[in-house]
Amino acid sequence: MSEENGSPDTTTGTAAGTPGNPTTGPRPEPIRFFGTTWLHHDGAYTARRLALAAGALLLAAAACLVLRLAYQGLQIAEIGSFVTVLVIVMFAVCSALAFGHTWGAFTTRPAPDRQASLRGLLTVGFLGSLLAYALRCLIEAPGERLHRAEYEAAVTRHEKRTTRRSGNPKKRRR
Repeated sequence: MSEENGSPDTTTGTAAGTPGNPTTGPRPEPIRFFGTTWLHHDGAYTARRLALAAGALLLAAAACLVLRLAYQGLQIAEIGSFVTVLVIVMFAVCSALAFGHTWGAFTTRPAPDRQASLRGLLTVGFLGSLLAYALRCLIEAPGERLHRAEYEAAVTRHEKRTTRRSGNPKKRRR
């Protein structure tokens, strides 16, 4: 599809390609849990989106329960209010940052080195990532807008490369 994501530009199958030429052209990049159904919104696309949104919300609720149990463990241990507040603020800030990063990653491709450096923060702020994923599933498949823009740009580039010129080349001016 493009040099940025490493997917190939051509295929020999008839399932992918441009409308004008179904055997060659860029292939849409699959999205996790959706495959390539995001392209034409087929294959129970809407049901998958709703199921994934519900699943992410259930996981977020379970995560809140685990965090509540951790908070109760801190209360039982009587470690002091400073550490308790510090842990609560840490989870809140990391969740807010993870939400923003995850939401932004659905519209632009994050740099791999930045993604690697934020891995710890995203792990601690898993609740924010789950909520961003659930909200995005209610709007569209997570990353669909980005993948669609890249795919349409690749189709345009492919059509530009493969269109034949018209006219007799002998009559061309020199």
